[in-house]
Amino acid sequence: MHIEVVANIGEARSDDFLHKTVIVVDVLRATSTIITALINGCKGIIPVETVLKAKEQYQEGDLLGGERFCKKIPGFDLGNSPAEYTWESVHGKRIILTTTNGTRGIQKAMKADHILAGALLNSRACAQAAVDLKRDTVILCAGTQDVFSLEDGLCAGLILEELANELGERNILTNDFGLAMRGCYLQTKDTLYEAILASANGKKMSKSGFHDDLIQCSRPNVANRVPILERDQLVLLPQSLTRSAF
Repeated sequence: MHIEVVANIGEARSDDFLHKTVIVVDVLRATSTIITALINGCKGIIPVETVLKAKEQYQEGDLLGGERFCKKIPGFDLGNSPAEYTWESVHGKRIILTTTNGTRGIQKAMKADHILAGALLNSRACAQAAVDLKRDTVILCAGTQDVFSLEDGLCAGLILEELANELGERNILTNDFGLAMRGCYLQTKDTLYEAILASANGKKMSKSGFHDDLIQCSRPNVANRVPILERDQLVLLPQSLTRSAF
């Protein structure tokens, strides 16, 4: 399997995603929030790029969620903190979500055969799903305003490590950036939280009062489910389509 790692959305070319599986990664915090919301029982998440599009998609009974520059959008029901997307808040609800980077990354990947939402929380499950979907894979790091973000790179490195464990070292090929990110992950795997806290986004979020989100989003492989885009909506990949270990 060939696994390309793209450093940020600005470097991504939509045509390069044709016939591939794309794992979109926005550790702080969009994909971590998507995983949390779906595991907590929301019916589905519609990712959109703009606030206007979110309002256009809204139907009675839906929840509007999202942020701009880490702040909840005025008039929306929820922001972009996983802590907000509890069972009590989202169970049985459809969510229209727009974020600064993560949902833009999902939109950028629309030409792919399969689009998955990945984070540290579900890296092993993402690797297993990518293997089972039988496509070459692109890990698209969302980054921040088209600039690389360390936490997304570390997650890409972890997914690569899990793919190597799944397929064997000889059966995966990656680009130089992927090799570098796997090396970064291996260097920091025992201190992931500290590495993320020291990153630019980690410092910014901590100063903004989202320290608990940093802790929650830094936990590797605590979720065994994978969001997948079906038409315009993210839902959990059915367990029946993957191995029983899910």
